[in-house]
Amino acid sequence: MRIVIVDDSVVIRLRLMRLLSGLDGIEIVGQADDVPAAKELVKKLKPDVAILDIRMPSGSGADLVQELKQLNPAPKVIMLTNYPYPENRKKCMDLGADFFFDKSTEFQEVVGVLRSMAAGTFGT
Repeated sequence: MRIVIVDDSVVIRLRLMRLLSGLDGIEIVGQADDVPAAKELVKKLKPDVAILDIRMPSGSGADLVQELKQLNPAPKVIMLTNYPYPENRKKCMDLGADFFFDKSTEFQEVVGVLRSMAAGTFGT
């Protein structure tokens, strides 16, 4: 399973890469720190999964979800944010996000979901 990580925080990108790099069936194929770079990267690399932050200096990961879901093939989208407010969750899910996690309390959930998806044991 090929993954792209999009977050303006290098610390978060590195943490995700460390957590995911040792998992069977998971390959991190790219990373971006803003929305324009993410659009290019996802279109070029066609990952199976995109992990997105909501707030970035150059745009919103929430708005990016809708664009990514129109691609063929469309990646699964995992929102990982420090802004887990109900209105953000609703907006992201309404725009097509497959998962929505809080960075401060649900970081490990991302690993569990990806591990299940890679093993084919998640209802994808």
